[in-house]
Amino acid sequence: MEYTVQKLGQLAGISTRTLRYYDEIGILKPARINSSGYRIYGQAEVNTLQQILFYRELGLSLESIREIITDPGFDGTRALQEHREQLLDKRKQLDLLIANVEKTIASTEGRLHMSDQEKFEGFKQKMIEENEQKYGKEIREKYGDDAVNKSNAKVQNMTPEQHAEITRLSEELADTLAQAFQTGDPASDLAQKAADLHKRWLMFYWTDYSPEAHAGLAQMYVDDERFTAHYDAKQPGTAAFLRDAIHIYTGKTKA
Repeated sequence: MEYTVQKLGQLAGISTRTLRYYDEIGILKPARINSSGYRIYGQAEVNTLQQILFYRELGLSLESIREIITDPGFDGTRALQEHREQLLDKRKQLDLLIANVEKTIASTEGRLHMSDQEKFEGFKQKMIEENEQKYGKEIREKYGDDAVNKSNAKVQNMTPEQHAEITRLSEELADTLAQAFQTGDPASDLAQKAADLHKRWLMFYWTDYSPEAHAGLAQMYVDDERFTAHYDAKQPGTAAFLRDAIHIYTGKTKA
């Protein structure tokens, strides 16, 4: 079956403007243009649009989606299987949050006791799932499944006090790094303090520490645009500066 822009938009629940934009950026081209100049979409385009909407639901950017679906090695069936796993993870997360809410209601009504640890289980799991979706593939390839699974377990068992300390460390790290960046010297005392704070922050997530792994993570902050965007949000060049400071701190490079 074939569809015009308007009919495909109605079928998928999206605007014709969105479909035209997808055509403009090369993420979803029509099968053909008819004699009247209308975009015509066939079954292949319908299937591709479904994939695009799946990826959008999972939070991927249009640029990332375009890279995935235009890859010559793209496998639609495998992609659907991956979508299914990710959606099941989302459902698991929602079930956990619902159970957490129900236990909290029961606790406030005096029907059961809920520990402070239990109160935050759902939120910790949500953080783990989000990190897996954003960075899981790269981190697992770099450090291995065992290390990542142990790190996730450490997060899940984190106490409220530990969580508060992480938040404090994150804020101190951000402030110190911003000040150090202004010096322009990754070997300065401020920059080395930032590197040390970064290590202390890491140890709330890592079960073991090695200078090589720390330096490798710092390099990934520069190599991976998602990490770079996070650190460079307020001041471009911060990710590279932190990388250099950590490399000095770990002895990977000399001051």
